[in-house]
Amino acid sequence: MQRSISWVIATGVALLAGCQQQASAPAVAAADAAFAATLQERLLDAKPGDVIEIPAGRHQFERSLSLRADGVTLRGAGMDQTVLSFKGQKAGAEGLLVNGDNFTIENLTIEDSKGDGLKISESENITIRGVKVQWTGGPSTKNGAYGIYPVLTKNVLIENTISIGASDAGIYVGQSDGVIVRNSRAEQNVAGIEVENTRNADVYDNVATGNTGGILVFNMPGLSQQGGNIRVFNNKVIANNHENFGAKGTPVASVPAGSGIVINSNDDIEVFDNEVRDNATTNIIVSSVYSTGYKDSSASPNFDPYPERIYIHNNTLSGGGDSPDGLDLKALKLAMYGLTGNFPDVLWDGYYNKERVVDGVKVGPQICLRNVSGVINADGPGGYKNPSKDAKPFECDLPRLPAIDLKRG
Repeated sequence: MQRSISWVIATGVALLAGCQQQASAPAVAAADAAFAATLQERLLDAKPGDVIEIPAGRHQFERSLSLRADGVTLRGAGMDQTVLSFKGQKAGAEGLLVNGDNFTIENLTIEDSKGDGLKISESENITIRGVKVQWTGGPSTKNGAYGIYPVLTKNVLIENTISIGASDAGIYVGQSDGVIVRNSRAEQNVAGIEVENTRNADVYDNVATGNTGGILVFNMPGLSQQGGNIRVFNNKVIANNHENFGAKGTPVASVPAGSGIVINSNDDIEVFDNEVRDNATTNIIVSSVYSTGYKDSSASPNFDPYPERIYIHNNTLSGGGDSPDGLDLKALKLAMYGLTGNFPDVLWDGYYNKERVVDGVKVGPQICLRNVSGVINADGPGGYKNPSKDAKPFECDLPRLPAIDLKRG
């Protein structure tokens, strides 16, 4: 039977402290400390079926919270009503760490955690709904890496969420299978929304704006699986031109400011019906791992570094490409389009497997483009010395990818 846990005692302490005329700061701090201890205790003692409700208010925590039970719901009074603040956090790497299947978290905000805001690891059947994770001091390398961060998970639904200020990715799903990210907003992160080494994902009806890169679909070497079969559609990816503030040596540190949608080393990707505009480097980038700085994939001998079977069609693309980030791209734009020109809608770094064979026939990467203003092959392998504007190799179609059906139960 489902148990609903109310916070009468903790709430009562806070209300009494707030109602006392000219209540002293130490009394309020004591109430916060009591609430924090009570919440952590309830999380540690949670049983399947528990619904842990957190009342409205700003609740302060000095230590990270953790949950290691299945079948638990953590519910606030509303995204803007229930705030879990970790400003001044002294212990723990995350705001909230969850290792449990059939977990739901909804209707609250996590702020200013020392590390990742909400991390969910090695879990199945996850729902993240109406959750905001933010760093209130603005973009900074000192902020936590990830806002909303399910990793090594299956059957994940992320909806109606917001992430602001992450120094790596705001909304991130990694090494997972069966994912939907929808109706969410990411801004002022290095990567707004990132799907990395993940299979079978739909990313739609989201807004990514003011990030370094808007939506990233990445495969990186050295991880437990390679991703693919990902659809990115009906999103607004607008003016992601923030200076890159990612930590040096991380994959996102190589993402040029002004990147709209970036597909890196991934196969079977479909990008359609998005509004992508005003991203200063270019609206869509298709690239290999050799453009990320992670050039040595020898530790992953079976890793495929090349993007293949990429279908980009029927998007609304405008603006952007006028001020690319990085000396190589600036020089390339100047050489190919002049001082006042712009990169076209799609930039491909030019790396591909020249020995790729399909059904006994040697073929190219099958990057298929429809309804774009143009494409540039940057000739990364040749040091950008022989770039090409020839669009003919990209005039092709691919089968549509299937919708993702999250299997629950």
